Parts: sequence; structure tokens; C-alpha cells
Amino acid sequence: MYHNQSRFGAATAARYRSVDVNARVEGASPHQLITILFEELLKAIDSLRAAETAGDRGRAAPLQSRALSILHGLETSLDLDKGGEIATSLAKIYREARRLLATTGPQRDANLLDARRMLGDIAGAWMTIG
Repeated sequence: MYHNQSRFGAATAARYRSVDVNARVEGASPHQLITILFEELLKAIDSLRAAETAGDRGRAAPLQSRALSILHGLETSLDLDKGGEIATSLAKIYREARRLLATTGPQRDANLLDARRMLGDIAGAWMTIG
């Protein structure tokens, strides 16, 4: 009875998630903001894979868009002048992850897993330095 998520239920859940993210963002340090971006990125990729596995293209498209937008935000936040080789390497990884997320065809799920693994490793490293 309560597990059936109607469109109204899905919209309500999305609003609660949005309020949660907004509450975490307010007053967060720059390091915490990047942590939040990584968390939301990994959730989006995981949800994207689940939606595609279920054949729910209507749910998959906005999740892919969200993941690509977050990756773009992470890349544009890099200071390539001050960050040197590390920033340049991260930019390359973010671009590769975007390429993997945008692929189609039989390798799609493997590419999503590769992107998730790469970004999960970076997110884990980021969280340990915070």
C-alpha cells in the first residue's frame, strides 16, 4: 500500500530531496560543497543505471542531464592555474566521465559503471582529505 509510488509521491520525494540538498548547501564550506556535488553525482549515476535497467527512459533522461550538469560544474570549478597537474588531470577525468555518460549502445551499462568507478574513487579521496 505505501510502497506504490505514484507521480504525486515521486514529486513529493523529489521536493524533500531538494530541500535536503538546499539545507546542506547553506553555510557549507567550499570543501563541503564539492563533497555534496560528488554525493549528488554518484546518486544520479546510480539512479540513472537503475532507471535504464528498468527501461524507464522518462526517468533516465533527467538523471543523465543532472549527472552531466554536475560534472560540468565540477570541471568549471577547477583552478587550472593554481591547481597545476592535479587540476588538469581532474579536468580530463571529468571530460572522460561525461563522454562515458553520453554513450549509447551495447556498452552503455559498462560505460556507466566505468564512470561511476572513476568518480567514486575521486569522491572517496576528496572525502578523506576533508
